[in-house]
Amino acid sequence: MVDILHRVGVKTPAPEKVYDALTTVEGLAGWWTDDTKGSGDLGGVLEFRFPVGGFDMEVVELRPYERVAWRVVDGPEEWLGTTIDWDLRQDGDYTIVLFKHQGWKEPVEFMHHCSTKWGSFLMSLKSLVETGEGAPAPRDVQISDWH
Repeated sequence: MVDILHRVGVKTPAPEKVYDALTTVEGLAGWWTDDTKGSGDLGGVLEFRFPVGGFDMEVVELRPYERVAWRVVDGPEEWLGTTIDWDLRQDGDYTIVLFKHQGWKEPVEFMHHCSTKWGSFLMSLKSLVETGEGAPAPRDVQISDWH
């Protein structure tokens, strides 16, 4: 198994702003994709749709201002059964986001693409919290025909 890992510092003394951007439909639509529906509550399913497909995530863990975890329950075959974890901690003026997309069976080319896109969307999350404006799909950075 292989994982995608990222670390981002979001300049905010309020980790709840980052947590809310990861747990509310409005927050998620502000940085990942405009087409976000569902429930960010524990046990809920979040539905994310993009111009080229989509993902459904079951919310499997919530620790306010510390941790959010999802399990992929629908989407591309490579994503099924993988987990996405967000660990948050405060470090001075920054909320540190440790991101993990875990459980890939092998590092296929699509994983490389997704790693780049996750980095781009994490910058969108940072921008949303710091400035009030993210770059969710379809206004995200396009890196290939896969978007």
